[in-house]
Amino acid sequence: MNKGFLDFFNAENADFFCIQETKMQQGQAEVITDGYIQFWNSAVKKGYSGTAVFAKHQPLNVTCDIGIEEHSTEGRVITLEFDGFYLVNVYTPNSKDQLLRLDYRMKWEDDFREYLKRLDENKPVILCGDLNVAHNEIDLKNPQANRRNPGFTDEERSKMTALLSSGFTDSFRLLHPDDAGRYSWWSYRFNARKNNAGWRIDYFIVSDRIKDKIKSADIRDDVFGSDHCPVVLEIEL
Repeated sequence: MNKGFLDFFNAENADFFCIQETKMQQGQAEVITDGYIQFWNSAVKKGYSGTAVFAKHQPLNVTCDIGIEEHSTEGRVITLEFDGFYLVNVYTPNSKDQLLRLDYRMKWEDDFREYLKRLDENKPVILCGDLNVAHNEIDLKNPQANRRNPGFTDEERSKMTALLSSGFTDSFRLLHPDDAGRYSWWSYRFNARKNNAGWRIDYFIVSDRIKDKIKSADIRDDVFGSDHCPVVLEIEL
């Protein structure tokens, strides 16, 4: 908020903004978004995790979390239902140092995938979020050095493959199959952003049956203010 977010927000004028890792409860800061309806899902633990969606359009229905108690305390999912699609905003759990949370992450991945598949049976899904995984070697600067690090384990990558194999498309990679050096997150350490030593871990993923409706998918690596940069989807539904 102190690093130009609202300037970017107002200039971009998007239909939807999906925010991950808000680390706050609604009302802790004044977030003025004229013309947008705000939806928040905050973690029980203060200063941790959390998601928000700012929408120009009133949804038919709004759901927080995925209906499983084990996954309902960290504010990780908001789903907005519209006539023709679901918009799902997610902040995927990090496996943590020494992969302390990898087992939980695997359970989360399976449960979340099944949740998306159930939605997809009803109408198409647009998933936006920090998925905390670089799917393939092209998606990070130093794949060999990071093979067993959180976000690039074989286990996490295989879960992403499973998701995409169950009826979903990575919008950026669909339009930019060979683009290397395009990242959405950089460590604050080691001058990572200056050296573009990054990871692509933020995605728009859509149901296969609407992938032909995608107009553009981009990574706005010219936008600063966070260790992540925005990713953008333009789709005609």
